Amino acid sequence: MGVAVAVAATGATLALSGSDSPLRGPFTLFFLLAAPATAVAATLRGLKPFPRTVVSVAGAIAIDLLVAQGMLAVHRWSVTGGIVAVTVISALVLLPVLVRRHRARAARNRG
Repeated sequence: MGVAVAVAATGATLALSGSDSPLRGPFTLFFLLAAPATAVAATLRGLKPFPRTVVSVAGAIAIDLLVAQGMLAVHRWSVTGGIVAVTVISALVLLPVLVRRHRARAARNRG
């Protein structure tokens, strides 16, 4: 898990910095799949592992395609903008899950 986070963070950093590293492409692609997939998977806690994996990867691809289509439709396509948009959308999907878990943990500690 830690290695995946490091690879994804490296991919986002390389893409945002405009590096000419040969690892930029594969690591950035990994970030673009892993970030939204992780956020979607966190919202699907009730599913079994295999269906949750399939749905989260499909959701990640859908988020990436919708971001790309939206940016192309308004003529604002850029790699940096795409990375930032996917990051923000992934964070917004993950935020309610984190808030819900925090509230549940606080309620358990009180009661």
